[in-house]
Amino acid sequence: MENKKITALVALIALGACSNPAETENETTLNYPETRKDTSVYDTYFGTEVPDPYRWLEDDLSEETESWVKAQNEVTFGYLEEIPYREEINSRLTNLWNYEKVGAPFVRGNYTYFYKNNGLQNQYVLLRFKNGESKDEAAVFLDPNEFSEDGTTSLAGLSFTDDGSLLAYQISEGGSDWRKVIVLNAETKEQVEDTLVDVKFSGLSWKGKEGFYYSSYDKPKEGSTLSGMTQYHKLYFHQLGTPQNTDKLIFGGEKTPRRYVGGYVTEDNNYLVISAATSTTGNELYIQRLDVAGAPIVNMVANYENDHSIIHTEGEQLFIETNLNAPNGRVVSTTYDKLGVEHWQDFIPETEHVLSVGTAGGKFFTTYMVDATEKVYQYSMEGEMEREIELPGLGSAGGFGGRVEDTVIYYGFTSYVYPGTTFKYDIASGASSVYNKSGVDFDPEQYTSTQVFYQSKDGTKVPMIITHKKGVALDGTNPTLLYGYGGFNISLTPSFSTSNILFLENGGVYAVANLRGGGEYGEEWHSAGTKMNKQNVFDDFIAAAEYLIANKYTTGDKLAIAGGSNGGLLVGATMTQRPDLVKVAFPAVGVLDMLRYNKFTAGAGWAYDYGTAEDSKEMFEYLYGYSPYHALTEGTSYPATMVFTGDHDDRVVPAHSFKFAARLQEYHTGKKPVLIRIETNAGHGAGKPTDKIIQEQADKWAFLFWNMGYGKLPGSKETMEKG
Repeated sequence: MENKKITALVALIALGACSNPAETENETTLNYPETRKDTSVYDTYFGTEVPDPYRWLEDDLSEETESWVKAQNEVTFGYLEEIPYREEINSRLTNLWNYEKVGAPFVRGNYTYFYKNNGLQNQYVLLRFKNGESKDEAAVFLDPNEFSEDGTTSLAGLSFTDDGSLLAYQISEGGSDWRKVIVLNAETKEQVEDTLVDVKFSGLSWKGKEGFYYSSYDKPKEGSTLSGMTQYHKLYFHQLGTPQNTDKLIFGGEKTPRRYVGGYVTEDNNYLVISAATSTTGNELYIQRLDVAGAPIVNMVANYENDHSIIHTEGEQLFIETNLNAPNGRVVSTTYDKLGVEHWQDFIPETEHVLSVGTAGGKFFTTYMVDATEKVYQYSMEGEMEREIELPGLGSAGGFGGRVEDTVIYYGFTSYVYPGTTFKYDIASGASSVYNKSGVDFDPEQYTSTQVFYQSKDGTKVPMIITHKKGVALDGTNPTLLYGYGGFNISLTPSFSTSNILFLENGGVYAVANLRGGGEYGEEWHSAGTKMNKQNVFDDFIAAAEYLIANKYTTGDKLAIAGGSNGGLLVGATMTQRPDLVKVAFPAVGVLDMLRYNKFTAGAGWAYDYGTAEDSKEMFEYLYGYSPYHALTEGTSYPATMVFTGDHDDRVVPAHSFKFAARLQEYHTGKKPVLIRIETNAGHGAGKPTDKIIQEQADKWAFLFWNMGYGKLPGSKETMEKG
């Protein structure tokens, strides 16, 4: 395999040339690694043969794939190393990240716990102090930085018993969704039994001190850790002190086949609640009395189209959050002897805004989404609205939940120009006070965030929030990054990004579009971007880019697009449908092969949003038409592209990115680079060490500015544009 050669580029930089090496006649065309094509591989769908010459890259454990990954990274990092201000960006980001970060405290037993990062620690540390003592007396309880030498093993969830005496916590190695569970005596910090293994997509919920419920799949056979398809989720009960292979199957498996199964014990310890689903949207709801020996598991809701969860119990009374017959959500109540949906009574009715609910201190806290920003209200146990909680502005709030005995709770607030801040809230009085203010080096007064509404292709009004320095001239010269997601009922509400500071202080415009397929306007908005409506999502994103250009925030030569996971699909579809639209594209950990996504790990669970190629001829043709891997066209000049993925991503397997990058390099014409950056020993993103995050972000910004034609960073005193 042939590595990239950067011959003239080094000389150009040494001479201080100002022209773009990707566009000058003195530049040597990049030599990408040779990728073997197997023309004998194809699938047949409803009489149509679809070739898949790069399928061998789906075998993540083969030596050939390993060699290909190494060769691609040599090309990519060789290119990035020649960008003159890459290390300057890395240094600035490192300084920006280097401030103390402290999480909200929570009480368990005799101790108060909180997370803390001194600044550049790869993983947050869990500390604690005895109740009644000062936070200054806190000592380290769990330090994930000691879990592995390279910082890639992370703390991935924990659960204490009610009295705080026992802790079960999960660890993730290399970013994998497969977890291990360790149980500690919380007082002595001694491990009390063998480590549980092969736990996936699971919470941990204690039943007293007997043991806990957890979920997992049968692990794929050795040699197919990423390409193997997980089947049916199972809910187990682990009796403390017994071997894992004797754990009792509670629900799921072959008898009740579901792709996602979760179980949790209500705060009063009277009920086990089970959620079972065949996809990422909608779930059945089951309940079992734990205060009655031998009580059966009872099906409350046999409905896969809507989402339901029990959020609180008071004796026999149950409170349920649901979007059944209420696309924007509502809270209903019923009693254990009247579980059927026909007995449900509105407790907090549906409104025009999307609802999510938490409970604490004998109160309900309702968060309403209003045009992708949030408002929060406090309700009594009788369903009466008591007050609106005053937030610092338009943005996102979270953390409105706790235990019945809590008198105070801690919530966070953030926006694109408001660094994440923790507030202490007194439930009785409604008074909020700052508990912990961010120490990040950022002056909000220098920046502004504005929400606009633009029209998509079919006339639908779509919101977008645009953030930049105050006083930025709308002359079409600003480097701009457009970000989106548009799927799985996930809403993009405002949040602060340390990485984005680098972009904004260098004159960048950061835009986030709230596309159909998300949850910003409830289930109807979500459904408008699923299956045969998926093109709406891409049209919304393309219209957002066109709005930014038409309103002179930027031009096509200064515009980049980015998105991860389902957002990686969004970027892949946009750049293949409109390769002329933008200068730079960042598809990250993307779902890029829409004909085979359901063959890998948990991919089959995404069918509610996407449909599958096996569903019908019509569905196959629709997916085939926009699938980024298949939509690439020979002889096309695509945007400068850097594909991001992790070699251990077992959620959206790296084969998507591998195959897409291989075909992109084959078909692309012109001298704009089309590269893939493969993070080793990394997964879908969760738990990634700080040092890897910083370097990845530095590479993104360096690639963006360089391919937009900047010889120096736009914010530097000696800025000059290349070309």
